[in-house]
Amino acid sequence: MSISVETFFLDHSAEGTLQARIQQMVAQGILAGRFRPGERLPSSRKMALHLGVSRITVTLAYTELVADDYLTSRGRSGYFVSENAPEPPAFPAQRFATGTVDWTRAIGQRFTPGLSLTKPADWASFRYPFIYGQADRALFDSANWRLCALRALGMRDFSALTSDYFDGDDPKLVEFIARHTLPRRGILANTDEILVTMGAQNALWLSAQVLLNSRRRAAIEDPCYPALRNILVQSRCQLRVVPVDQGGLPPDDLPENTDVVFTTPSHQCPTAATMPLSRRKDLLEKAEKEDFLIVEDDYEFEMSFLKSPSPSLKSLDQNGRVIYVGSFSKSLFPGLRLGYLVGPAPFIREARALRATVLRHPPGHIQRTVSYYLSLGHYDALVKRMSKAYHERRQVMEESLRNHGLTVAGQGTYGGSSVWLQAPKGIDTSILAQKLHHASVLVEPGAPFFASDDPPSEFLRLAYSSIPASRIPEGVRLIANAIRYADF
Repeated sequence: MSISVETFFLDHSAEGTLQARIQQMVAQGILAGRFRPGERLPSSRKMALHLGVSRITVTLAYTELVADDYLTSRGRSGYFVSENAPEPPAFPAQRFATGTVDWTRAIGQRFTPGLSLTKPADWASFRYPFIYGQADRALFDSANWRLCALRALGMRDFSALTSDYFDGDDPKLVEFIARHTLPRRGILANTDEILVTMGAQNALWLSAQVLLNSRRRAAIEDPCYPALRNILVQSRCQLRVVPVDQGGLPPDDLPENTDVVFTTPSHQCPTAATMPLSRRKDLLEKAEKEDFLIVEDDYEFEMSFLKSPSPSLKSLDQNGRVIYVGSFSKSLFPGLRLGYLVGPAPFIREARALRATVLRHPPGHIQRTVSYYLSLGHYDALVKRMSKAYHERRQVMEESLRNHGLTVAGQGTYGGSSVWLQAPKGIDTSILAQKLHHASVLVEPGAPFFASDDPPSEFLRLAYSSIPASRIPEGVRLIANAIRYADF
């Protein structure tokens, strides 16, 4: 790796000759850890031109640094940071001072604490990663994804790659969503009723911003997706939580004068409960009678490998009361950050205008790549492959949980990618997760999903989307043993 010449600046207030100041500038970069062993420095000609000094001055400075073993010379290849150069100090770098600003007063709105779920960046290195929502390298179709990405980079798609859509979206992607994706959920929509978003979370944020204000009331499930709860708290709406049961959100428990209800009927997050068809109809009838809107987060409908999923709320809606949220991030990979909103044209128009003021539109190359991956049939093949693998893993998971006497508190009727467990009273799954971490087992404690200041501590979510079926039994055994011999 070469060090850019633009990273070098002479301190004109420093004392000493030009040669000494150049030596100090390079040595300080090495001692600070910015320049690492083996990295190539700019040539003496480039450095001299950049600094506005003679080339001989730079050459003499480099020569002195070679003599002190900060640099090494490799003939015509140039100068490199020496493998024997002094190592940076182990103490942490000094933080920049905040100056005279009183940040407790200067910050107009506070958004911390944010997400309370944590996922280690090195989760794939764990032997038993029961962690939700990560891509499985063994299942993902990287070859066809690469081909679609390369095709989207071609001159034929130059406009889609480089254009500023402003508040628009890739027409090919919108058309596929309208003609292929939504009809599978029983939804018919025009192109002016669809908006591409930066994932489902962005879709939820847009919905909250458009539909809510400080005078309006929103209802959410408890437990629920922590990011949604954070979004609604930040919207400053009047927030109410409704405990879920084995059928998800109970419509009869919704508070009076609710304006917007957020729900996950297909796979309740995080319990994975599936809302029965009769309850879906009751919820829609109540929405019409009491004049409220519903935001349906259908984030995982593709993973219905046990039997066909129930109709979406949106497909049953005859009065335009349901805003539908979909995502490709769960079925493709989370780093994709691509989802979509479906709703009546007046709502989509406002959501589109808001999106344009914040991020304009999701990158055109990503949208075109996904449209190719969908339209060429690769997506359907991937979902079929994932469903088969998830079905096998689900069966192994259920058998392992039964063998070790672990209590399943919730699981999707039609499939999904996780189960919701309940440990015995007195077990703190946050502490349990820390102990399992040392045994190369990753689990998700359930407390962050609850709205209470004193949430129940005995729940945890186990996902099987990123762990081979062969490792599930041993992983579950380790979890069961940790619970059985818990000393907390």
